[in-house]
Amino acid sequence: MTHDTMTIRQMCDAFDVTPRTLRFYESKELLFPIRDGQRRLFTRRDRARLKLILRGKRFGFSLEEIRQLLDLYYVDDSQQTQLNQTLAIARERLADMERQRAELDEAIDELRNQMNLVGEMLSSSKPAA
Repeated sequence: MTHDTMTIRQMCDAFDVTPRTLRFYESKELLFPIRDGQRRLFTRRDRARLKLILRGKRFGFSLEEIRQLLDLYYVDDSQQTQLNQTLAIARERLADMERQRAELDEAIDELRNQMNLVGEMLSSSKPAA
């Protein structure tokens, strides 16, 4: 093994993922490790792709969106297509997240109000000592 490749265990340790996760991403053709018998050896390219996959997942991108963005890396236009598409998907995702946050803020406020109302009902119904 050279410094340019990592075993599945090294990848798991470096990226805090499970072997199952790496095999899943490989099955979805997002990662392309070198096969050495039963061993998988991950290249620098695989490490860079995994970083982008994990970042995309954290931002809520679907695996299909991530795959499309990764595949655009190889379009010969100095990554302009990939960057433009990434920006478009990121804008959509940010708008979704902001909508979700607004809905969550509203639900939190409503729950607080209901809890306050119940608290008031309980304190006003306490028998006098």
